[in-house]
Amino acid sequence: MSSVLKYKFDDFEADIRAAELRRNGARLKLQLQPFQVLMALLERPKDVVAREELRQRLWPEDTFVDFDHGLNTAMVKLRDVLGDSASNPRYIETIAKRGYRFLGDVQAVEEQQAAPQTPSVTPGPQAGVAAETQRLTDGRPQSESGLPRASRSTARLLFVLSQVMYLVFYLSALARWEKLFQAADMAWRTAGTVAFVVYLVSALVGLAVRLYLISATAMDYHLLGEKYRILVPGLFLLDMIWALAPLLLADRIGLGFALGATAALIYMPFAQRILMKMISRRA
Repeated sequence: MSSVLKYKFDDFEADIRAAELRRNGARLKLQLQPFQVLMALLERPKDVVAREELRQRLWPEDTFVDFDHGLNTAMVKLRDVLGDSASNPRYIETIAKRGYRFLGDVQAVEEQQAAPQTPSVTPGPQAGVAAETQRLTDGRPQSESGLPRASRSTARLLFVLSQVMYLVFYLSALARWEKLFQAADMAWRTAGTVAFVVYLVSALVGLAVRLYLISATAMDYHLLGEKYRILVPGLFLLDMIWALAPLLLADRIGLGFALGATAALIYMPFAQRILMKMISRRA
């Protein structure tokens, strides 16, 4: 009789024997209890798994533990690793007062399928050279092919510095608001008052948002990636407004320098998204 070795869904692979979750071959950091919850859901996809069933699976009957808190914590960690959201679930749906249901398509890999009999072939020198060439050409695992290889701490530092840069913009505009009004009036003529109000209000809003991102990054908030995805549309609009700010100073710094600074600031939202992906990565 064959037994299940792994479960696969989308880019993920759950190895039962190793108690490991991988994404595109890269091992993800997931503790045992969240992994056990995932196993219970993958064994019965599209079916509701009751909270009581999970309790019996995770904790013996003679164990005294705050079950609700423990299960909720395990579910938060599991969703964080999967990049899932309780409000807009892609993989794990919460069934109120009952339990949870796995929504994705699951493929079970059985033991007899895991090790097909193939003739043993000793690779020749050309195969070894080709494999080494491919390794040097790729330079990184498939799971990281779209991201730089800098460390997570470096990504966090660069992300915080980018937020500090915007904070300097906002505080400078608020501290010298009369200069901001003059610059907006000279640059936008009849629409100068409207531009001044837009920059003033966006500076106040941006101040609160940047402080939140800096503090959440500094404290390594485990749901920062999910919260950032919610903020992205509004944050992108805010960044585009301030990307045009150097044009207000074109009469003092020159049009060429103002255009160059604007081009750099237009790139900043995309750089921040890459840094956030690197921060959220669990490899």
